[in-house]
Amino acid sequence: MSSCLNRICITLPWPAGLLALLGLVGMAPAHAAGEAVPSEVLVQLTSGDALPPLLARHGLTLLSRFGARPIFRLGVAGLDDADTKVEALELEPSVLRAERNHVQRSPEARRNLVWAIGTPSAYTAQWAPQALRLTAAHARSRGAGVRVAVLDSGVDIRHPALAGRLLPGRDFVDLDADPSEAGTAADAGYGHGTHVAGLVALVAPDARLVPLRVLDAGGAGNAWVLAEALLYAVDPDGNPATADGAHVINLSLGTPSRTRILDSVAELAACALPDPAVDPVFADPGYNADRERCAAASGAVIVAAAGNDGSATVREYPAAESVYGMLAVTASTAQRRLAGFANRGSWVDLAAPGDGITSTLPGGGFGTWSGTSMAAPLVAGVAALVRAAAPALAPRAVVRRILRTAAPLCGTDLQQVDAAQALAGSERDGDGDGGGGCR
Repeated sequence: MSSCLNRICITLPWPAGLLALLGLVGMAPAHAAGEAVPSEVLVQLTSGDALPPLLARHGLTLLSRFGARPIFRLGVAGLDDADTKVEALELEPSVLRAERNHVQRSPEARRNLVWAIGTPSAYTAQWAPQALRLTAAHARSRGAGVRVAVLDSGVDIRHPALAGRLLPGRDFVDLDADPSEAGTAADAGYGHGTHVAGLVALVAPDARLVPLRVLDAGGAGNAWVLAEALLYAVDPDGNPATADGAHVINLSLGTPSRTRILDSVAELAACALPDPAVDPVFADPGYNADRERCAAASGAVIVAAAGNDGSATVREYPAAESVYGMLAVTASTAQRRLAGFANRGSWVDLAAPGDGITSTLPGGGFGTWSGTSMAAPLVAGVAALVRAAAPALAPRAVVRRILRTAAPLCGTDLQQVDAAQALAGSERDGDGDGGGGCR
């Protein structure tokens, strides 16, 4: 059953589809793009010992701490202006980074791109697998032994297409162990995480997915929640000596506002910690557990959606952070061209199919959606295939292999991911197109 209202079309099994018929689809997002959580600031300090005098001088309260690390979420009292507090904090010698707690959102929830009806056969027989050359790739790897964390709006853990592919996850919105999607078709973010998870499963069918809910029913979250989920993804049991973390992390979400503290957290997740003797950012003993974890494992490849502004100037974060081991992914069409809605620019690493992509929906259904959020999990799936075939490769090496083996995309300097070539491990010659010329 499907219905369209305000350019949104959602296909859901009964009775959720009834909500679409009642006109509840396409409501405005709860947060504007670039908005920050009121009366909250985030700080990264040189040392945890610097916090008490900082709180006293600036009239701030401690809301939460990022484990033992000197990264904090602070409350701004009364009518004090949070932006003014950030400016004052940036002048403190003990403050490495200070910023607002920016709202994160799925690009599709922000831009209201269109759903259409989908079917199980369209899921397996769509154009994207051929464009990625999955048949040849699966002859070499299907992702066995690899864990992919999906940080999104949650996942329908009972969907038949995901049966046997899900590991226990966590809900960082409701703070419980059930990462299922919440809400109904009335909510802007409904179905997004399940759709994304289905695309990872399509590309890497033998990988295991770790669903981590960081977006609410409206498709919105914030930088602090995302940071907590990132570190949970790479160390679920809190013991850095056990290798139970994700090998790949997918982030089909973002904000137009740069999040420098999230940049630091992504570096921790990807095991990009610099030598503290050279760079003091991670010199505090609170990062010792991260060093222990990274000595035992190589960290995670992070894949992030580049956004749907159709712009060469708008940047989507965290995709635009340029973090070690991260790929910023935009969307292509079946004609091997950049999608009209897709962001582009020097900060974007590569493209993947993102126009008219069919995947799973809550309630056992299927739907077709367009967006860079669809392109990113396809690349995350390819990264899982590579990590399964070459487990000794560090995140940076996986990223380098995917980029160097990508296929030309028509009408742009960007290239499109090629799963078969990435698994072959040999760089493409200048004439290779990965299957099909421009049209």
